[in-house]
Amino acid sequence: EQLLKEWNSPIYAFFKPIPLIEYIKESRVHVFKCGAKCCMGKSNGNLCKHAKICWGEEAVAAADLTRDARAAREALGKVKDSSITLAFERIAKGKVIYSHRQHTTTEAWYSLMKTGRPAYKIPSAETVSCDVKMVFVRVQQRIAKMLQEYGGALNFATDAWTSPNHKAYMAITVHFEHDGAPISMLLDLVEVAKSHSSV
Repeated sequence: EQLLKEWNSPIYAFFKPIPLIEYIKESRVHVFKCGAKCCMGKSNGNLCKHAKICWGEEAVAAADLTRDARAAREALGKVKDSSITLAFERIAKGKVIYSHRQHTTTEAWYSLMKTGRPAYKIPSAETVSCDVKMVFVRVQQRIAKMLQEYGGALNFATDAWTSPNHKAYMAITVHFEHDGAPISMLLDLVEVAKSHSSV
């Protein structure tokens, strides 16, 4: 009981309140059992490292802000569906910038993307698609102009292969020298109708 009063670091919130007493080579040791439902390791080393493995670095850092094992344990006990770091934030009145909870919905994904930059506007999939196509066309035109105006020798190469999912592809590349440095560019990558055989 005397030792229990001294164990007041927030890290103890991630372990069972009363440790087991075991004997190793006639020496008495305290074994702290992890409080995670699916413990991923043994607590025979550093408690902080173990808590980070099972609970995540963000949760451990958030718990540390509470400065008290009892307060951290109470916050951890209230966690059901909300994130662990959010529970610790209420105790420490601090700002949590990341939660390790898995995001499954579109709204949660948007929330994750806006973490740290809440005013940031996320473009729609249609906008991104349109921008990518526009950039591709511009780069294609610049490369075509550069190759047409190039005064040296251009070396073209092809390579064909079959992917693990049995689709055949062919790549067309160009190789040349620019300011003394060798340059290689992928010009096109196409799916071919028949599987490639190197005969």
